Amino acid sequence: MGGVMVRVRQGLEELYHEQGDRLWWALLAFTGDREIASDAEAEAFAQALRRGDAIRNPQAWIWTAAFRIAAGQLQERSRSEPIVTEPIYEMPEPAAELADALRRLPAQQRAAIVLHYYADRPIREIAATLGISSATVAVHLHRGRNKLRELLEDDDD
Repeated sequence: MGGVMVRVRQGLEELYHEQGDRLWWALLAFTGDREIASDAEAEAFAQALRRGDAIRNPQAWIWTAAFRIAAGQLQERSRSEPIVTEPIYEMPEPAAELADALRRLPAQQRAAIVLHYYADRPIREIAATLGISSATVAVHLHRGRNKLRELLEDDDD
């Protein structure tokens, strides 16, 4: 049992080094909140560590868990206080404009866009992550792209 846990821990450490930054930035783009992004990422990895070798695909599981945790925290926060997003100072101007435009999308569209285009997740996996059908994900992607195009073109004027 001890050897299995050591292997799981090492595998998760490698995954964190490979995907941690990318996951955090994706969560930040989704939530617009550093604290939620950090908490969701940390909690997803902690839960994966507790589950050990019961997880077949740790990378997919962690991304799914992190986005679900973040969505839950956003929902919980919206019930108790208004969401105030912070400017993202580390981003170059075009990326900051995109992050701002993403924050103006509905949550499901924002999640679908970030997971598909930034995290490079297939539609089937996004559907499982968000608990919706693949067809609904395709609709969110279509509408989200159109809205982003509109928002980014408005910013250029």
